[in-house]
Amino acid sequence: MRVEVSTKTVQSQFARRIGEISGQNSFSCYQCGLCSTGCPASVAMDVAPNRIMRLVQLGLEGEIANSGTIWLCASCLTCSVRCPRGIDLARVMEALRLTSLRKNISYVNPSQIGREALAELPQIAMVANFRKFTP
Repeated sequence: MRVEVSTKTVQSQFARRIGEISGQNSFSCYQCGLCSTGCPASVAMDVAPNRIMRLVQLGLEGEIANSGTIWLCASCLTCSVRCPRGIDLARVMEALRLTSLRKNISYVNPSQIGREALAELPQIAMVANFRKFTP
């Protein structure tokens, strides 16, 4: 006897929330890896973008939160262009950042930036950085 399992029965609450925020169905990803091979920031990431999608599918929110990958995504859209399933992974990464920020988990602590760095960095870069990485 063959049992059909729909994605509605498999989806975790976390995966549903990310789907609602991003407008993307993470269960469409079949782990081809094209997003990771084309990502210019993947060499600095501790978890490849396709693995982040798998963690979303499995509802492993804690593992995503402990990873720096979502904060290193430059939203360059290379992954989205390369995806054969049409998933906009940059929107998923943004949704993951938003959920972390809503829980007051931020990647940048402004008090840890040295005065020398603050003096040399363009103000627009600092404003963009704080908007993206702090609650």
